[in-house]
Order: sequence, then C-alpha cells, then structure tokens
Amino acid sequence: MTAVVRARAPWLVWVGGMLLLAATLSLSVLNGSLSKDPFFIPLAVAMILGYSTVGALLASRNPRNPIGWLMIAVGILFALSGLTGEYVTYAYVTNPGSVPLGVVAALLTNSVWPLMIGAIMLLALLFPTGRVPSQRWRYLPPAMVGLALILFIGTVLTPGPIDTGAGVRIINPIGVEPLGSVIDIAGTIGGIGLMLSAIPAILAVVLRFKRSQGEERQQIRWLAYVAGTLAAVIVAGVATGLVVGSSFGNSFLSELFFYVGFALLGIGVPVAMGVAVLRYRLYDLDLVVKKTVMYATVAVLLTAVFLVVAVAIGGIAGRTETSAIVAAAAIGVSLWPALRIARRLADRVVYGGRATPYEVLTSFSERLSETYSTADVLPRTAQLLAGATGAAGATVWLHVGRELRPAASWPQTAVASPPVPLDADELPWVPADWAEEVRDRGELLGALAVDMPASDPIDPTRQRLLRDLAAQAGLVLRNVRLIEELRESRRRLVAAQDEERRRIERNIHDGAQQQLVALSVQLRLVEGMVEKDPARAAEQLSSLQAATTVALEDLRDLARGIYPPLLADRGLPAALEAQATKISVPTTVEADGVGRYAQDIEAAVYFCCLEALQNITKYANASTVRVKLGSRDGDLVFDVTDDGVGFDPATVTYGTGLQGMADRLDAIGGTLDVRSEPGRGTTVAGTVPVRPAT
Repeated sequence: MTAVVRARAPWLVWVGGMLLLAATLSLSVLNGSLSKDPFFIPLAVAMILGYSTVGALLASRNPRNPIGWLMIAVGILFALSGLTGEYVTYAYVTNPGSVPLGVVAALLTNSVWPLMIGAIMLLALLFPTGRVPSQRWRYLPPAMVGLALILFIGTVLTPGPIDTGAGVRIINPIGVEPLGSVIDIAGTIGGIGLMLSAIPAILAVVLRFKRSQGEERQQIRWLAYVAGTLAAVIVAGVATGLVVGSSFGNSFLSELFFYVGFALLGIGVPVAMGVAVLRYRLYDLDLVVKKTVMYATVAVLLTAVFLVVAVAIGGIAGRTETSAIVAAAAIGVSLWPALRIARRLADRVVYGGRATPYEVLTSFSERLSETYSTADVLPRTAQLLAGATGAAGATVWLHVGRELRPAASWPQTAVASPPVPLDADELPWVPADWAEEVRDRGELLGALAVDMPASDPIDPTRQRLLRDLAAQAGLVLRNVRLIEELRESRRRLVAAQDEERRRIERNIHDGAQQQLVALSVQLRLVEGMVEKDPARAAEQLSSLQAATTVALEDLRDLARGIYPPLLADRGLPAALEAQATKISVPTTVEADGVGRYAQDIEAAVYFCCLEALQNITKYANASTVRVKLGSRDGDLVFDVTDDGVGFDPATVTYGTGLQGMADRLDAIGGTLDVRSEPGRGTTVAGTVPVRPAT
C-alpha cells in the first residue's frame, strides 16, 4: 500500500461514517426524534463527528498508530447504533412494514455497544503512542478484544425479546434457546470483564503520566484533564442522587449530569486526543485546569454551604421562605472565603509548591528594588528562578568579553559549567533543558537557564514565565557585567603593569646596571693607577668615557620605551614615522588633521599602533603596511592595515596583545575594532574621544 493510499484510506472510511450519520438524521426527522430529545441528538452528532474526524486526521498523519483507527471505529459504531435504532423505530412505529430487515437492525442496535466500549478502553490503554506501557501489558489488548467479542456474540445469540427502546416486542430470530444459560454466563463474564478492564486502562494512563517526560507528558495531560473532569461529574451525579433522593430536582440534576458527562466523553475526549497528538501546545492547559478547579471548588463549597444551612434552618423552622433567604444570605457571605480557598487550591493543583507567575514577577521586582551586592544578586536570582519553575537546577549566564560564563547557580553545590564561546550576538547552546536570552537595548547580556526534573518537563507556561523574568533581568545583568568587565580590565591592567615593571627591572638589571657596576669597578682600578702609571690611567679614563656614553645611550633607549621623547616633543605622526623606519615591512604613515592631544591619549594611540606593527612583523607575513591617523566627529581615529594572511575573528579570540590594546583604549573611553578575513589581511582600528593638550 502506497503512502497516498494509506493517507486517503481513513478519509474514505470517514465518508462512510458521514453517510451513516446523514441516514440517521434523515430517519430521526421522519420519526420526530428531535422533538422528543432535543439535547441528546446534537450531542450524539458532535460525538460522531468528533471521533470520526479526529480519528481520520490522526490515521492519515500516522497510519501505523492504531489510535486514529480506534477513534474512527468508535465514531462509526456510534453512528451505526443510532442508525439502527432510528431504523427500528421507523420500521415498527412510524411506518410499520414499510422497510425490510427491521430484525437485523434491532440486533445491531444492542450488539454494537460492546464493540464501542472495547474500542474506548483500548484508546485509554494505548494513548498516545499506540503501544502498551510495557511488555507486561501485552496480553491486555487481546483480552479486551476477546471480552468485547464474547459480549457481542452473547448479545446477538441471546434468545427471547430484543430490547430496542422503541416500545415494540421483537423476538430474536437467531437466539439459541438450548444454550441460553451458557450464553447468559458468557455474556455476564464478558460484560463484567470488559467493565473491570477499565481499571487497568485508567491505571495505564496514570502510570504513563508519572513515567513520561517532554512531549508525551504534555499529551497525556490533556486526556487526564478531560478524564478527571468526567470522573468528577460522575461522582457528583451519584452523590447528588444519594443525597437528594427521588424527586423532580433529582431527575433534572441526573439529566444534567448525564448530558455533561456525555459531552465530555463524546466531545471532550476526541478534542483532547486530537490537540494532544497533533499540536499539544495549541492551548495553555495549566490555565484551563486552574480556572476549572477554581470554579468547580467555588461551586462545590457554595452548594455545600447552601445545603447545610437549608437543612439546618429547615429542620428548625420548617421549609419556609425564611430558610431559603437565610441560605441565600449564607452563600453571599461565603462567596469571598470560597474564592480564596478555591484560588489557593487551584494554584496548588497547577503550580504545586511553586508560586504563581504573578507572585514570581512581583517578588523579582521587589528584590531588584532592594540593595544587594553584586556577589549576592545573581545567586538570589538563580534561587528565585529555580523556585518559580520547579527546576532541579537554575543558572544565570553572563556575557563577559567574547564568552558566556555561568555567573551563579542554584543549588549552590552544583558543579559549574565551563564558559561557552560566543559567535556574533546570538545566544549559543548552553547545557540546560531550556534557556532564555537576556537582552537590554538589543544587546545580548546573558541567559537564564533551567534544568527540569524528568517527571516535570518545561511547559509553555513556565517558558513564558522565563521570558518575563529575562525581560526584567536586563538591567541587573548589565550592571553586573559592567562590574565584572571592570574587574577583568583592572586585573589585566595590573598584570600588564606588573609585567612591564618586571621587564624594565630585567632590562635595567641585565643592561644599564651591569654596565654601571663595571664602570664603578674600572674607576676604582684607575684611581690606583693615577700615581703609579699616569699614561695608562689616562688611557683607561678614555675607555671609561666611551663605556659611559654607551650606558647613557642604553638608559635613553630604555626611557624611550616608557615614553618616547619624540612623542612628547613632536606628537603622534613624527613618533610613528620614526618607528615605521625600524620594522622590516615597508610601512607608510598617513596623518590628516592630527594635532596635539593630552599625553595619555597620545601614549595610548602610540602604543596601540606599536603593538599592531609588532604583531604584523611576527604573524602577518605581509608585504605592505599602512598606518592612518585622522579626526572624525571630534574623535581621534586610527587604523593599522596590512595585506597579510589574516584570520577568522569568529574562531580566534583576543590574545594578550589585542586584549591589552582594548584595555588601554577602554581606560580612556575609547574602543577597539579588529577586522580580518583569511587571505585578505587585517585592520586594527581604534576611536578615542579627544581632549586638547594642556
């Protein structure tokens, strides 16, 4: 069978079911059934359409899953039962003798019910995967089918009159009289067994819900909600019948509970299954559950108050108008407490031990307004995040530099994850079940991430709560990131200063200091020669004069490395041109409208350009270099461009040289921009807000 045929087959069966429904409605019009029961027939039509249509959708999407086919079978069997019932009424009551095969229709009216009940039991057992929960359950589906067939055959072969509900007596023509007792026993066994099989079917749904996670758990939750509501309606109907007894009110309530229960079974179940399997995130089920629990609790509490007060007052003063007025007043007084109790119960059912989303957002806003140190605010945020979502763990990630770091986690004993490198400005994958990016003014500042328990996966409600928390956390993460970046910058600057200090110490120790020590030793020797050998002493003094000149030049070179005299005397263009003549790569310096600036600005730009030139000579393998200085919008701008091998900035992080340049410019309010492509060279550009020289 091709895929097209498999997809069309359910719809062909659906068309057959719609033809049965059309025939049923036609006969019901002829029989006047709509006027006799105006509520049941619309519900029955909705049930047939619901099961058949949703079943056809599921079966056409996934023909191998029996759920869709079972739903089609329920709709078709219910339509067949309605058709045969109306056919019997038309054949024996509306227009007797006008149509044949009335006996066959009467037999089918009773016998299709066991098959339909068996199909519904199988739906509960196999939903949503189409398979039993485990191998231990593999014998239950054949047992259900066997019990349904036993009850079906027993109903067909039972001798005596057929109960058609049409008010006519029809004898079963194929009833086997000698086997009457055997058929009764078999039918009883089949009926009781089929009813008892509902217990493991419901138990299977409960076990699946407890063991499931992710999408399957969300799917089962839809059916569990409808089934729980149906069970509550059945219990309420039975309890009402036992408390009120036989009366007009009881009859009305019984019919009401029947119609509500039938609507849940006939409409609620197929809709829940269809939404769960096809698109379980179509609606926010938690909100539906919360409202249902709250309204149902209010109704139950107010009804209980009314019954207690009415019975108590009626027992004392008799059934008078006074008792009704007092009971109504009691309901009014109890409304607000009932609402509070119902709201708490609904929150407990939906959110468990967690706070409601409104309470979480309110608490988060209050905590932001309080004064916490930066070392405390992120752990508190992680703790609030875990408590609000019921997560097993929560982590606040912070964007620092070119990576995403885990800044705080809850519980605090959790092992910290390693930093995650950033690619452009998009949130990368982080080790968590769900993560929401935190942005402020379009800039990625970090993320809020949670790890959910396997038994309670993330759902749309908590995803929306995470998004709302992330929207409020932008300012917090921005402040914390600024502080972290300042600390990192200070650490790097201190480290760079220490390294520079140690370099100067090494240069002085290994160079000028050794030369001066040697000069001191030689001077003492010459001092002893002055009287003994004046000629040799004069020769040594001449040599010492040359050595002193060399030591002085070394000290000057060392001083130029700290702050070049040429930079102080003539400014940036002249100092950079002098350095350009000393490197091995042909270098041009272009200066347009560059004057004199504050000493710290000129020093920062000079050493950044010098570092860029040193990197080019070491790594770029370039043939030409251009250093360009200029003024734009009141800022001093520079760029150092080469035609070397280049690199990919997305995969190469800043080394100590580039990071030192960025820190140096950041300290005076400037910015650094590195642009490069493999094979197309590199440009190191900077912008510095300028101040005039003083």
